[in-house]
Amino acid sequence: MVNNQTLSKTFGWMFIGLLVTFLTGYVVSLNENMLYNIMSTWGMILCIVVELGLVIFLSARITKMQPTTAKISFLLYSFVSGLTFSSIFMVYSLNSIMYVFLITAVVFAIFAAIGAFTKIDLTKIGSYLLMALLAIIICTIINIFLNSTSFDLFLSIIIIIVFIGFTAYDVQRLKRLSGTGIINEENLAIYGALELYLDFINLFLELLRLFGSSHDN
Repeated sequence: MVNNQTLSKTFGWMFIGLLVTFLTGYVVSLNENMLYNIMSTWGMILCIVVELGLVIFLSARITKMQPTTAKISFLLYSFVSGLTFSSIFMVYSLNSIMYVFLITAVVFAIFAAIGAFTKIDLTKIGSYLLMALLAIIICTIINIFLNSTSFDLFLSIIIIIVFIGFTAYDVQRLKRLSGTGIINEENLAIYGALELYLDFINLFLELLRLFGSSHDN
């Protein structure tokens, strides 16, 4: 059985990460000059490179790094993600963002609970989810050229299904890792928080695309 304290810390850090991201995005959206610099080509490239670098660093070094380093890296990732997140506050109304955030939280909580309590072994679905994610990336690139609205809608639905699957899978994987000694409990909480943070963010963005209302509506 997963260590309840580890699970609590995981969700606690995930919440902190989401809070940092959303607050950063909102504050940046209020500053036109800052928003312009971040949304510029080089600004976006820099943010993406830093995000990828931090994810790779955390994933590769999580078993060896100090807990303080892991926490700082996660918070830095959440902050940089918030910089790119600022664009959603320019496109969608704040009420709409909050509404979709609530929907995402409910969906996420349901499938996180399934992952935590189900007796079904979800290990095998991990490879299928990764293959599906790779297929989504390829199809998304193809649709840049096709520019098909209906195909885009189809992809959004598939992405939602894939990431609710990842949510259940990642929570169950956290259960399996807890207490094994492979990763110390402090670092495991941060690693789990990063995985679940990414699941939540991807769910939120796709649900926002489907149900979000723009400022004009």
